[in-house]
Amino acid sequence: MKIIVTGSLGHISKPLTTRLVQQGHAVTVISSQPAKQKDIEALGARAAIGSLEDEAFLTTTFTGADAVYCMVPPNNYFDPSLDLLGHYRKLGHHYAQAIEQSGVKRVVNLSTIGAHLDKDNGILLGAHDVQEILNKLPSDISITHMRPVSFYYNLLAYIPVIKAAGVISANYGADHVIPWVSPIDIAEAVAEELVTPFTGRQVRYVASEELTGNEVARILGAAIGKPDLQWILISDEETLNRLVSIGMNKQIAAGLVEMYASLHSGLLSEHYNRNRPEQFGKVKMTAFAQEFAAAFAGQ
Repeated sequence: MKIIVTGSLGHISKPLTTRLVQQGHAVTVISSQPAKQKDIEALGARAAIGSLEDEAFLTTTFTGADAVYCMVPPNNYFDPSLDLLGHYRKLGHHYAQAIEQSGVKRVVNLSTIGAHLDKDNGILLGAHDVQEILNKLPSDISITHMRPVSFYYNLLAYIPVIKAAGVISANYGADHVIPWVSPIDIAEAVAEELVTPFTGRQVRYVASEELTGNEVARILGAAIGKPDLQWILISDEETLNRLVSIGMNKQIAAGLVEMYASLHSGLLSEHYNRNRPEQFGKVKMTAFAQEFAAAFAGQ
């Protein structure tokens, strides 16, 4: 199959590209960075260098493909001028136009847990909006919306707090269960969807493990030599003040706080809980803890 992968060589797209090439597919990886071309080609894929905001470039790159994996790349949450939700909607429309104009009939879209909600999900509203935009495409275009849960690597953001205060503190977690996922497991699920015939629209959740915040703290603590590491609940207000104090865009900070509050209340996970994956992924928190420990030692 001829498959287009967006996301350059990111956490998901790199292992996804590697997997697809190993399976014998002709893979083209879109990247906005010319310097990535050699690394992409080293994986056995073709590089398409251009911007996701260039609709003509997307249409040309998508043309002739059997399937496309599309995602909205990470943004700089510390950019005070960033309209994050507007950015999601803009890229969603660019993807939709390019998909329809190129004739692609199979799309796998990276969405998220909580994307079933049209409010109270904070910054995840952007992923909800992209789903809505893509779902308006003609019905002969088959779409799977991948909904991964909380990423392991987002825990790396708590390293400064652990070093400064000796605890993990957030407005979610503690004794509440959180579903977690590795990007490796997401890549495996996306690869499977891209090559599996399907008609219509569907949602697929991806998770690697379910653990309470306290269980996560114990695993990470053991890996960094702090076996008594605790996960402490703090208020929404305190969380917001902390994010703003380190320079985060105020609107995005508020969106993150709302997102985590909804995760803590169970609202974010309600649809996931009714549609859990039949099998969890292979990468567990204990494996990620080694990556966490290396990052902890390096900071």
